[in-house]
Amino acid sequence: MGKLTTHVLDTMHGSPAAGMSVMLYRLEAGQAGRLIKQLTLNHDGRADAPLLEGEALQPGRYRLVFGVEAYFRGRGVALPEPAFLGEVPLDFGIADAASHYHVPLLASPWAYSTYRGS
Repeated sequence: MGKLTTHVLDTMHGSPAAGMSVMLYRLEAGQAGRLIKQLTLNHDGRADAPLLEGEALQPGRYRLVFGVEAYFRGRGVALPEPAFLGEVPLDFGIADAASHYHVPLLASPWAYSTYRGS
């Protein structure tokens, strides 16, 4: 059974990004994204359950939006106004609904990277 998961690591502090907000959108051609889920990451920087799984996981285009600026401000990091990074959107495709798609984010106030994890 396929599933979609995420995990965020705070590379500034060397810790999971506990408390970061995440929104998941389904993208359709020629339309604005449709919000599917909104959540706050747990103490390990993960969602408490898969973002999508089973029949809810369908092939198509998706977007995860991570609240990087709000997270770092909440940690007491002095950021300029406006912050270099606000919300970080990651667009990705799901081709095989039977597979596990893990979308991690490594983030600081000034940089981020991602990859398809396992």
